[in-house]
Order: sequence, then C-alpha cells, then structure tokens
Amino acid sequence: MTYLSQVIVMTAKHPETSAPSPQLYDRDFYLWLQETARLLRDGEFQKLDIENLVEEIESMGRSEKRSVKSNLEIVLIHLLKYKYQPERRSNSWRLTLFEHRDRLEAEFLDSPSLRPYFATGFEDCYRSARKKASIETGLPIATFPPDSPFTPEQALNEDYLPE
Repeated sequence: MTYLSQVIVMTAKHPETSAPSPQLYDRDFYLWLQETARLLRDGEFQKLDIENLVEEIESMGRSEKRSVKSNLEIVLIHLLKYKYQPERRSNSWRLTLFEHRDRLEAEFLDSPSLRPYFATGFEDCYRSARKKASIETGLPIATFPPDSPFTPEQALNEDYLPE
C-alpha cells in the first residue's frame, strides 16, 4: 500500500480529521511520524496524538543519554586496553578511539546540555568499561584501577593516548 493510499484509508476511517490516531501509531509507526510532522508544520495541534508524541519525545531524550554512555564506555575500554596491553596496540584501536570521541563531540555540538550528563556519569561509565575491558582482554579486573586513570578531558581529547 502506498503512502498516499494509507493516508486515504486512515482519513476514511477518521473522516472528521486526518489526525494520526493511537491505532496508527501501533499499526504503522513511520506513517504516524509523517502525519504527526505534517500536523505540527500545519499548526493543527488539536489533532495531535499527544500521548504517543510525548512518549516518543521522552524516549528520544533517553536515547541521547544512552548514546553518550555507550560512546564513552567504548572510549574508556579502548584507553584501558591501550594503556594495559601496549604490546597489542593497533591502528584499529586508535581509529575506534577517534570515531567514538568524534561521535561524542558531535552529540555535544547538537545537544550541549548532554555535556553535564557526560561529566556526572563518567565514573559509572568507567566502572562498566573496567569490567568490559577485563572480559575483552582476559586480564584480571584487578589489572585496571578501581578509579579511572583518565580524566573526562583526556577521554575526549582526540590526541590523548596513554603511553
């Protein structure tokens, strides 16, 4: 079924409005998004599926935070591997560090309010990264210090490598 025919079917089921219904949200999420965007652009706020719209906006915020956490953990894992396995250092590790630092900086450019979340979650991310680095390297967890040997600034600094 084409997009236009879906809109026609939806409108036929709801002749009084072309508002995205909660049923549309469950049936065709992409179409629901398109219709919601159109209503917002057109200023037809009374036709919005507010409950699901609020849920999606809140979910986007949680997703942004998870992305910061995930990218930071990957940076910290690779910094630990780089520091504690010097014989295994590779361009692949340096590329991974660059890539995930770059992603973090891009997220902070798009959403500067995530930077404080990065700072307050740094130690929790380190604890998780420490465990994951131990699993990935096969080194005992005691190899890695309980507190981060890296500062948040070093974690973000694209030129920093723990030599």
